[in-house]
Amino acid sequence: MIRLFSLFTLLFVLHVSHGVAQVREVPRLQGEVKLSFSPVVKLAAPAVVNVYATRLREQRQSPFFGDPFFERFFGNRGFGVPRQRAQNSLGSGVIVDKNGFVVTNFHVIRDASEVKIALSDRREFDARVVLRDERTDLAVLKIDPEGADLAALSFAPSDSVEVGDLVLAIGNPFGVGQTVTQGIISALARTQAGITDSNFFLQTDAAINPGNSGGALLDVNGDIVGINTAIYSRSGGSNGIGFAIPADMVRTVVNSALRGSKTVLRPWIGASLQDLTADIAAGLGLDRPQGVLITGVFEDGPADEAGLRVGDLITSINDKPFDNQVSFNYRLATIGIGTTASVNYLRNGRERRTKVALNPAPETTPRDERQIGGRSPFTGLKVANISPALLDELRLRGPDEGVVVTEVLRGSPAQRIGIRKGDVILRIAGEDIKDTRDLERVSAEERRLWRFAINRNGQIISSVIGG
Repeated sequence: MIRLFSLFTLLFVLHVSHGVAQVREVPRLQGEVKLSFSPVVKLAAPAVVNVYATRLREQRQSPFFGDPFFERFFGNRGFGVPRQRAQNSLGSGVIVDKNGFVVTNFHVIRDASEVKIALSDRREFDARVVLRDERTDLAVLKIDPEGADLAALSFAPSDSVEVGDLVLAIGNPFGVGQTVTQGIISALARTQAGITDSNFFLQTDAAINPGNSGGALLDVNGDIVGINTAIYSRSGGSNGIGFAIPADMVRTVVNSALRGSKTVLRPWIGASLQDLTADIAAGLGLDRPQGVLITGVFEDGPADEAGLRVGDLITSINDKPFDNQVSFNYRLATIGIGTTASVNYLRNGRERRTKVALNPAPETTPRDERQIGGRSPFTGLKVANISPALLDELRLRGPDEGVVVTEVLRGSPAQRIGIRKGDVILRIAGEDIKDTRDLERVSAEERRLWRFAINRNGQIISSVIGG
């Protein structure tokens, strides 16, 4: 009788968890331990799909192509003609809208020429990519359900997730078929994983293996708390450390796709920020490092118009605290554009509050992107003029002069001298490079020596290269 009463109590708590604050309890009786997650799996499994991506890769027929000895006796005979070879990869995805929108990882469909979706009931659909966002490692696909009903999952608020919560990971590891693993949330707000630009993850010990990428991490209600994206392993298999992109970030990307956007527009406040160290925190009279320090304000930008100044310490946004820039950028991105955010900050030891408009970074200067040709050391560069929008897109801080390298062609002279994407070219042969036309003009000149200076992550690098 006692066991039946405890079971009824637990089921009642799960039933009302959507309407009231969820009560978290550990199992106390044997009957509670025997409870099954099968109802959650039956609800969620039809919405988790397999993603098949096909890429075309060029491959030459003979490894001896270009060898003078080989060509002397055999000639070319078509041996060096590139042939395209199809490469297939497998990942997972989640249906998040009954009209056929599917979210997966960007790396699953990167460079894919063809994408197919297979449902758990073995139906297959051609899919088109409607949005790619490399910065978060997310992509949104669209299939045509042809009038058929599709199961779709909802998102759980990321702030409702706590360390120790039970979670289920559903995906297709190693291509063996749909698989469910169970674990707990091991950590929140992991920011040192180095997986994507957003660098803000949930960590779980639920077994995640190759092929799980893009699959769902679910709570006990069957709602998405994250999209599985990576594992930390030296062997290539699960070692109990997996990472998932939080639901709030996934929702932001999906909503962009539902609005018809092909890119994710992120809020820009027009300020340079710095993490707080223990020494700086002590100097400000704080007991611990928390928040971000404003080190620069863009004139007439949102921060400037909101009255924020250099030296202000932002402590929370919409009353949600954060520890560093990564956490701040995550909070900002999940609020979205076209709204305002309430910002709490400290100035001279006094707490203040203001509202900041959240809009995309402006393109104040036309990019005028150009590819550098000719015979200079800069041949093979693609460059663009600096603007807040481009700096935000490339995640660069602060440079307001020069031109930005947006791409370096493989095997080009520019790559051989060590120029990288994101470098800002400041000067060549003693001449300031103010826009892409300057770079194109100067690089077309003939010189025996090329002296140039670039800004790389705030460090000025000067070099001399022979002509």
